[in-house]
Amino acid sequence: MTDKSQYAAVSNIPLIKSPSLRVPRPVELPQDIHPLPDSVTPYFVYPFTLEPHIITLESSRRTTIAAHAARREAYLSSRVEELERRRRDALHRIAPGLGTVLVPTRASPSTSAHVQGTSTPGYGSTGGPGSVQVQSPGEQDKERNVMDDLVNQLAALESRTTSRGESSRS
Repeated sequence: MTDKSQYAAVSNIPLIKSPSLRVPRPVELPQDIHPLPDSVTPYFVYPFTLEPHIITLESSRRTTIAAHAARREAYLSSRVEELERRRRDALHRIAPGLGTVLVPTRASPSTSAHVQGTSTPGYGSTGGPGSVQVQSPGEQDKERNVMDDLVNQLAALESRTTSRGESSRS
């Protein structure tokens, strides 16, 4: 036993009793192995050549994300506005004055309107305030034309009956 290691005494004692297995040989370290230093910080050197590349990629990624977010917000707001506009249009078809103050407008701004009713301004034939009846000359002509047509038809009918009566007497 010329081996002077601390395990020299137990090197001949088999630890495994199975005959198919044998004890592995001890690992021998090479003579030129480099020992670890007391501090390993000099071995950690960071190459700062990657920094500009990473920073430019990150800034371009952020601008792309911001552009996508702005486009998405614009789309969503336009969609909400479109839905609101459609809802208002549907409500205006049902009730045209919804949401606004109704202001009276003249049917034909070039001609003056005729006020029918009492002479007191603001009181119409119903007696309530603001119930003045306003008719444009075109509406009066239409009523007159209908009445004139009716009178003309009645006169023609009467003239026919009188002419038949005279012809039957003769």
